[in-house]
Amino acid sequence: MKPPLLFLIQRLPYPPTKGEKIRALQIFMYLSQWYEMHLGCLLDDPADAEHVDTMRAMCASAHIAPLNRRVATLLCLRGLLTGDALSVAYFQDRGLRRWVRDVMTRVKPAMVFVYSSNMAPYVLDLPRSAPLAIDLVDVDSEKWRAYADALTGPKRWVFRREWHKVAALEQRIGGEADMASFVSDAEAALYETLVPNHTATVLGVSNGVDHRYFDPVGSYAPVYDTAVPNYVFTGTMDYKPNADAVVWFATEILPIVRRTLPKAQFHIVGHSPNDAVLRLGQIDGVHVTGRVPDVRPYVAHATASVAPMRIARGIQNKVLEAMSLGRPVVVTSGALEGIDAVPGKEVLLADDADAFAAACVALASGNSGPAIGQAARDCVLQRYDWSACLSRYDAFLRPAENQQ
Repeated sequence: MKPPLLFLIQRLPYPPTKGEKIRALQIFMYLSQWYEMHLGCLLDDPADAEHVDTMRAMCASAHIAPLNRRVATLLCLRGLLTGDALSVAYFQDRGLRRWVRDVMTRVKPAMVFVYSSNMAPYVLDLPRSAPLAIDLVDVDSEKWRAYADALTGPKRWVFRREWHKVAALEQRIGGEADMASFVSDAEAALYETLVPNHTATVLGVSNGVDHRYFDPVGSYAPVYDTAVPNYVFTGTMDYKPNADAVVWFATEILPIVRRTLPKAQFHIVGHSPNDAVLRLGQIDGVHVTGRVPDVRPYVAHATASVAPMRIARGIQNKVLEAMSLGRPVVVTSGALEGIDAVPGKEVLLADDADAFAAACVALASGNSGPAIGQAARDCVLQRYDWSACLSRYDAFLRPAENQQ
């Protein structure tokens, strides 16, 4: 019989349509080889409700608490009174808290795995005998610091407060968890410099990519005119770093591209576009799709996938997915962080608008695209298989009787 494991994540990890869900579901499935899974999470997207039964079928027990985003946004302001980070207060649910307490006392899990610092308070204050592993993914406090540095006025105060509150939680995790993992060795190293007195084992565990799903030999019907240059960005479009990236590309990079390639098109593919992203659809040549059933047809026919990230933490799944599909990718240094790809061979790297536009034009005007795309695909096959990436957890998370 498999030992029980409590797995906490802020959002239902199915379907795996965006970064946090992709990584979380892959970790969940990897651990389910050896553990009886008890899942606690929140459901904040009504579109995901149809997948609840699919996720429950993978679990010995599950508590999936509905979360109204608008109500949660208002209620998270209580963090100003309690001293909590607002991002932590946003994901707090009394029913889920009771369920976690019951699992800890009645089921007595052999392992507790928490995905993201936002969910850590559910278990940090509970008595436990089981090892506690927390996948922080990124050093989140640094993201809030970057946001604060880019703002002025009251918003700057709010984001600076969030930075300090999240940093304090990360320090607490370093002292109370048994293991803290991050999406790259660079993020793990950064954490160790910010939390020098940590006692937790700190690991860099890279994201992988489902290279069988993102396979260039698949049949993907075109979804736009392939006779003109097409540049594609994929991601969750209410996420600030993604919104910032597409605004920069649409307003500063694309106009430079269109001086040489006047028919060039930019496709922003992803659900929940915020107002700033939606307004980009008014620009000639810019298309905002919203949620699509499958991003592969957009990427598979692109002249290039673009990742013009100016605010970035950890590994960009959008980059790995495009590389897996054999498409050339133009990235900034931030978007390439944590990805072991050679600039000029497996990706193109540019950090200012002129250089980024020049790379995009070169891929449409020359014949280097196929070679870069093939090298990108080879890179994924050699270095980014999910099982190989997640095996870094084995020494800590895999039960002793299953150690090889």
